[in-house]
Amino acid sequence: MTGKIPLLNMSPEIESIWDELMASIQDVLKKGQFIMGPNVKEFEAEMAAYLGVKHAIACNSGTDALVMGIRALGVGCGNEVITTPFTFFATAEAISRAGAVPVFVDIDPATFNLDASQIEAKITTKTKAIIPVHLYGHAVDMDAVLEIAKKHGLKVLEDCAQAFGCEYKGKKVASIGDGGALSFFPSKNMGACGDGGMFVTSNDDVAAQVRMLRVHGAAKKYFNETIGYNSRLDEIQAAILRVKLPHIDEWNAGRRNVASRYNAMLKDVPGIITPSEAGYTKHVYHQYTIRITGGRRDDVQKKLGDNGVGSFVYYPVPVNKLPVYSGLDCPTLPNSDMCASEALSLPIWPKMDEDTQETVVELLKSAVA
Repeated sequence: MTGKIPLLNMSPEIESIWDELMASIQDVLKKGQFIMGPNVKEFEAEMAAYLGVKHAIACNSGTDALVMGIRALGVGCGNEVITTPFTFFATAEAISRAGAVPVFVDIDPATFNLDASQIEAKITTKTKAIIPVHLYGHAVDMDAVLEIAKKHGLKVLEDCAQAFGCEYKGKKVASIGDGGALSFFPSKNMGACGDGGMFVTSNDDVAAQVRMLRVHGAAKKYFNETIGYNSRLDEIQAAILRVKLPHIDEWNAGRRNVASRYNAMLKDVPGIITPSEAGYTKHVYHQYTIRITGGRRDDVQKKLGDNGVGSFVYYPVPVNKLPVYSGLDCPTLPNSDMCASEALSLPIWPKMDEDTQETVVELLKSAVA
């Protein structure tokens, strides 16, 4: 083959809205208001309407949204927060930055998500909250999580960094728990041209706390009430995201179409397990992640790379096994360990053409054979 097939190609969607993007950026430059301006305010209102929540609070990153959300929900020093080890480090990092301790529950290898049936065994008198991560764009079984949370008086903060637009039984994720954290990192399904994030909730008091935390802990300027952060979304990023928001459902549908073709092409290929989709979710395929069995994942990835096909391992080390958490008393989590050694994400983007996809599949089959 000639050329390289990247893991993600953002050019088609950017080109499709190029004129709108340029006009929105130029408008911000002409007006000269670059922080917390009218585009941020309008974007927050549009996001709240899209997700079906009362409050959407823009901030600097998805990580900041998690940290501020955790604190606003009353989690702090001496508390424990239950979450998944099979995710990006920021989830657990946010718990630690809030002064609490992450407690890891193993995953369901079919969905790559936290296994709700294992949560109750990890609850102690110190447990304050649960953070389910809707990994790769697939929703967690939220009914099971919420039932446990209600029984034990726990808060639920959804990590939706990879799942913007995903639905759980007809409701957008981020609107189901006590709050939700979103990321607009450039590679996300709806990414900014830089960093960005958002915390959403329908709880007035929690929203007020997050709004205060994002501006140095001051509800009124220069009258600081707590130690907060400088975590504001740039006006240009808000303008860009406002242009993208009306297209997100179309783009997510494109990702589902690509995933459906992959599933059909890879069905019954020995050594490959394709991702499953539970009946309760509308998957948005931030990543199309397969499992390569037999201890051959790294070799397969190398062969793909040698033939010009981009792929990536999300995630090679479960968070509970990272050096920073070596002091935690965490038992073996076999499903997380297995997926960390088998997971491989293939190229996917909304407008990926079938010929390119067939090239990926043929080279993958050859590498696995």
